[in-house]
Amino acid sequence: MTMIDQQDGGRHAAQIDTVVFDLGGVLIDWNPRHLYRKIFGDDVETMEWFLANVCNSEWNLRQDAGRTWHEAVAEAEARHPQHAQHIRAYRDRWEETLGDAIEGSVALLDELRSRPVRLLALTNWSAETFPIGRQRFPFLQWFEGILVSGEEKLIKPDRAIYDLLAQRYRVEPARAVFIDDSAVNVEGARHAGLHAIHFRDPSALRSELAALGVLG
Repeated sequence: MTMIDQQDGGRHAAQIDTVVFDLGGVLIDWNPRHLYRKIFGDDVETMEWFLANVCNSEWNLRQDAGRTWHEAVAEAEARHPQHAQHIRAYRDRWEETLGDAIEGSVALLDELRSRPVRLLALTNWSAETFPIGRQRFPFLQWFEGILVSGEEKLIKPDRAIYDLLAQRYRVEPARAVFIDDSAVNVEGARHAGLHAIHFRDPSALRSELAALGVLG
């Protein structure tokens, strides 16, 4: 079964004119473990406990939603003062959470530049750290526009952020496809009327874009 929205039915007949990419996990290998493996070394169990209980995904998502890193560090330190040094590292060494570009996906993005489609990005990313990513990855300049959750104080999968994307860039949802590695975010896009692909790997993405007529 394809990852393309199976509930779209006849909507697949509409020609896709806009491709919307998530960034982390689709085009960029972002993972806090890139940093914390350096900090915890071989103690994987403690690292995983820290990332599940201290600086977990819910805590990080609040920065993506607009909370400042100053507030985030203070809140986490209040809960776990014994881990203050490791908590501060998340902010102070944030650039080390970035891995490399996902080359197969970037190659597809480059290929799409020669196709008759608009290229946009919709990312859950802190407004404070997004400039680091923009400077590090030149291919982010290929997008007509990038909607950053932390700048808007809205996050996927909230319907409002998909609607904002459509309004700001005059996107017709039925003629757009959204790509994300999060199943929850993909479902949010579907509820907002977009075609949606749950990203697994570049090869599968190529096949799914071809099925939509976006790639030959």
